[in-house]
Amino acid sequence: MLQQCAALCYRVVQGQPEVLLITTRKSRRWIIPKGWLIDGLTASQAARQEAWEEAGIRGDCEPQAMGQFRYRKRHQKKGPVLCVVDVFPLLVTSVAARFPEIKQRQRKWFAPEKAAFLVNFPELALMFQKLEPIGCQDASGRA
Repeated sequence: MLQQCAALCYRVVQGQPEVLLITTRKSRRWIIPKGWLIDGLTASQAARQEAWEEAGIRGDCEPQAMGQFRYRKRHQKKGPVLCVVDVFPLLVTSVAARFPEIKQRQRKWFAPEKAAFLVNFPELALMFQKLEPIGCQDASGRA
């Protein structure tokens, strides 16, 4: 089993939460920014870094994971492995026009219900519904 981290990037527009999804590089399926743990960073900090690299997102990432999901991945050296992904909520403060993986991915904002329908991971889909109890705020800090 291999450990990964992910950022559930969200914002509030007209009082309603929106979730950012990005496409995977190969299959073009919708997912949230995720990746391997990074030496010298906490899992939350690594999730924040993945949000920047994969989606051009800056924001405030919670230090505590809101949940986990699991999936099978074909690892180049190890073959098929089970990955466990800790998911950290990240309140978006800015969206860059240019970012490291801009040519490899698409990004799009969705209502949580639509995002839940688009991702292939039931455990992740359930987390989209947890946004409101976290205390969604807009970029100005208002609830």
